[in-house]
Amino acid sequence: MDIGIDLGTANIMITMGNKGIVLNEPSVVAFNKKTEQVLAVGQDAYRMIGRTPEYIVAVRPLSDGVISDHNMAEQMISACITKVCGRQLIRPRIVLCVPSIITDVESRAMVEAARNAGSRKVYLIEEPVAALLGAGVDISRPNGNMVVDIGGGTADVAVLSMNGCVAKKSLKLAGNKIDQAIVKYIASTYKLFIGEKTAEQAKFTLANVYDPSEKRTMIVKGRHLVRGLPEQLEISEIDIYNAIIEIVKEFVDAAKEVLEQTPPELVGDIYNNGIILTGGGALIGGLDKIMSSAIGIPCRVADDPLSCVAKGTGMAFGMIDKLLDGFENISMYKY
Repeated sequence: MDIGIDLGTANIMITMGNKGIVLNEPSVVAFNKKTEQVLAVGQDAYRMIGRTPEYIVAVRPLSDGVISDHNMAEQMISACITKVCGRQLIRPRIVLCVPSIITDVESRAMVEAARNAGSRKVYLIEEPVAALLGAGVDISRPNGNMVVDIGGGTADVAVLSMNGCVAKKSLKLAGNKIDQAIVKYIASTYKLFIGEKTAEQAKFTLANVYDPSEKRTMIVKGRHLVRGLPEQLEISEIDIYNAIIEIVKEFVDAAKEVLEQTPPELVGDIYNNGIILTGGGALIGGLDKIMSSAIGIPCRVADDPLSCVAKGTGMAFGMIDKLLDGFENISMYKY
């Protein structure tokens, strides 16, 4: 019973043994404040965001890649493990995925949530390590590989060689902040207030940061900030480009910063191997091209970037003795 959990700010993915990914649902919990009961977890709870009465709240227990609501996170992990395993007597070993730069307090919260959800042993693996493993890269050789993993809450940039991290940087700036930037831009430019889900849909449909066009458009609906009445508006790729380009520049700057900390031999390897983009943010149109032109190193999006981290988390069980840096066996600690 080995379970790998990619506990993301936007989605929770679970891998189990040799079965691969067995669960992929939004990281949302719906909670009734009157009865103090959890009503729904995952997809069912996600549908309730922005559509519930006052006493029912649909919350995301993770913020910026770490647990912000401990009780809800515990309930969510426990419900998801029960979904994939049923009620079993054998307590599973769990590998949990965490951002590359995480404090002791934040990692302790992750471990306690997994312990209380019913695991017998907890391991932590850093997102860039899991992302490269899931992308099918052999990180055991003395050869530099660079990954930019853009998730929902954090973006992690790291260079790996010989099963360990050589240089790394974590930004609390990723998919959710991009959605917020779109909401803010449309509110300030067109005086139209749109919801988080609408902004996310606009990002999927129109995000193009390399050569945006005015011809590709979509309709968004929301509330006019001056009149207070429902209204719809046609926006184009240019609008989304203007809303998110500053955040994309932060990703490029983080990659440059990590390369500056990397030994020159490994930089030569990265020039040959290229930079790999993983996570949901890798699907932003033209992100690989803008990074290639800004850094001068070939850049490519991994196959199935959304599930790279989850796959790598599951693969970590086969490499428990080999992984050096970015992987911890929590049974060594007094948590």
